[in-house]
Amino acid sequence: MSRLYGEQHRARQDQFDSRKMADRVEELAVVTDISEEAAAFIEQRDMFFLSTVDHQGRPTVSYKGGEAGAFVRVVDEHTLAFPSFDGNGMYFSMGNIDGHAEVGMLFIDFEKPHRIRVQGKASVSADDPLLSSWKEAELVVRVTVSELWQNCPRYIHRYQKVKDSHYVPKADCETPVAAWKRVEEVNDVLNDKDRKQVEDSGGTMPIEEWMSYVQSGDEKA
Repeated sequence: MSRLYGEQHRARQDQFDSRKMADRVEELAVVTDISEEAAAFIEQRDMFFLSTVDHQGRPTVSYKGGEAGAFVRVVDEHTLAFPSFDGNGMYFSMGNIDGHAEVGMLFIDFEKPHRIRVQGKASVSADDPLLSSWKEAELVVRVTVSELWQNCPRYIHRYQKVKDSHYVPKADCETPVAAWKRVEEVNDVLNDKDRKQVEDSGGTMPIEEWMSYVQSGDEKA
């Protein structure tokens, strides 16, 4: 019995005469534990895409970024962990996980095209013993892997990284306040900590100024 395919997948596979190929791909590529090779690849990534499901059953995808080599941790052959940093206050991915544990993760290397997909069940904790491993982490997500497989790099475009975001928390430097928190229209809903950081960073700015940074690609955005 397939771990991946349901009737709807089989119908499309039969439409294009790919059922045998799909079965072979699952047989050869899909595993339930994290090999040393896969662990090394995952732990060197500075970003990944996280898919979660909300309270209405709607899927959503989020970009998660951090410091290469210090972002996602392979705890053991069945478990991944990563931090949740300060965001926009929605806690959308974290809340989704609290309500629906199933997640998908996509790790990609764009310079030397390669990717690994992970399916699993996640949990979120503010008391995880790994919390102190990441500067400014608010929460830790642990994912128990159910399936992992490597995709071919066929359609991955080649990109070269220019630089890290200066907002990524790092041990050797102070993390600047997020520029959008300085927008005048959100100042009245900031918590006390964020409002103090805004004051110390030069105060508020018009939303038009922040949007000009976004539209121009300025790192101050």
